[in-house]
Amino acid sequence: MNDPSPLASLLIVEDSRIQARILSDKLIDAGYEVRTAENGEIGLKMIREQPPTLVISDIEMPVMTGYELCHAVKNAPDLRGIPFILLSTLGDAQDIIKGLHCGADNYVTKPYDPEFLISRVASLLETPIEEEEQEQQLDVTLGGTKYTVKAGRQQILNLLVSTFENAVEKNHELVRTNEELTVAREQLTRWNEQLESLNHQLDSSNQRMTRDLNAAAKVQQSLLPSSRPKTSLVNFSWQFIPCDELAGDFLNYFALDEDHIAIYVVDVSGHGVASSLLSVTIGRLMTPLVSASSLLIQSDVSGGTRIVPPREVAYELNRRFPMEEQNELFFTMLYGVLKLSTLEFQFVSAGHDPVVHVPKGKKPRMVEGCNMAIGWVADMEYDQEVVMLAPGDRLYAYSDGVPEAMDEDLNQFSMQQMMEMIELGQSQSLDDSVSLLQKSVQRWCAKNGPKDDVSILGLEISSDR
Repeated sequence: MNDPSPLASLLIVEDSRIQARILSDKLIDAGYEVRTAENGEIGLKMIREQPPTLVISDIEMPVMTGYELCHAVKNAPDLRGIPFILLSTLGDAQDIIKGLHCGADNYVTKPYDPEFLISRVASLLETPIEEEEQEQQLDVTLGGTKYTVKAGRQQILNLLVSTFENAVEKNHELVRTNEELTVAREQLTRWNEQLESLNHQLDSSNQRMTRDLNAAAKVQQSLLPSSRPKTSLVNFSWQFIPCDELAGDFLNYFALDEDHIAIYVVDVSGHGVASSLLSVTIGRLMTPLVSASSLLIQSDVSGGTRIVPPREVAYELNRRFPMEEQNELFFTMLYGVLKLSTLEFQFVSAGHDPVVHVPKGKKPRMVEGCNMAIGWVADMEYDQEVVMLAPGDRLYAYSDGVPEAMDEDLNQFSMQQMMEMIELGQSQSLDDSVSLLQKSVQRWCAKNGPKDDVSILGLEISSDR
């Protein structure tokens, strides 16, 4: 591959901060200048203000989709020569037709190998688009539906070649899978002679696994709040709904000393045994036990104790649980410490959804913390946020299983509906407010049930303070 020009400037349009960061780092390492935009509308403004050499855009984004952004760029006379790569988890024929219609030059299906994407970038930059090329109108019938697309010949060729390459790669995966299935069938045939013995062993294993799962579930239950801190200054309420027998979520709150209360919500990626084991391991570390090696509260040489700031807790967890050593598992976390004497709430959000602050008598507001998830990047320094509370104020922490809960049509519950439910519950008790949000989520996905763990933790400062 030829070295990229030092003047080659790329724009990544991606609503996932984590994916944008990972791709940006790879492209910077490859020698490109890289800017990022979190949605199509912002991306279009940046393109107009300072046209890049090439654009890489996700398709499914809020405000303006990748198709809409590509169409806007390719229909602007002064911008249409900019090569445009679409990224998507989609892959059926209609998606390819949409890519042709909006004038995309290349199409890469997620998940993708970053080196493969970088090779596509280099290829497009080596063969720039002819600005004088005339658009062609094509009529395509697909599945009984007629589509009319307009695109230049080079865009059509580039997009179809990239689609073909994707198809070849997927076909290779299919061939490998079929080969593995053939080997498995041959082995299964040999095992048929021992089927009765194996069935007996399987039945015994299933019974043992059921016992182990039940025991593991009980261990996970021990991570949930078992008692309230001995203070009348703060009230707590929580709801926890695992989507399987074993969950990747957990939450808790407890007193660190007479003046400090800790709360956290943790969401481990994935589901099943591996995720639950990691969640149990983390939960066992997140305790108020005092020692020199404790994560949350440490003893000092003078015999006193030190409350470890949330940012240091996140840093230490990130050091102990790198993703590559945890079977590619990572976790997001909201961890905070409330100082009772001042009502100052210090917290760190590691890749987690924003905490919701509800001032007494006012509308709820989100307080974001922009940090990477635990395990993603080594030696990550975490920023710490502060919220000053007052009597009657409430705080809500939750896992992404709340706003991302899906109905039968795969529509998400959304942040907007969550905020509406929290606002609706302001006139109710904290317990009723948390219950209202939890029941709203369950009703939203009632037919199929939650596809992810649902965790909600609320706290309220006493008005009698």
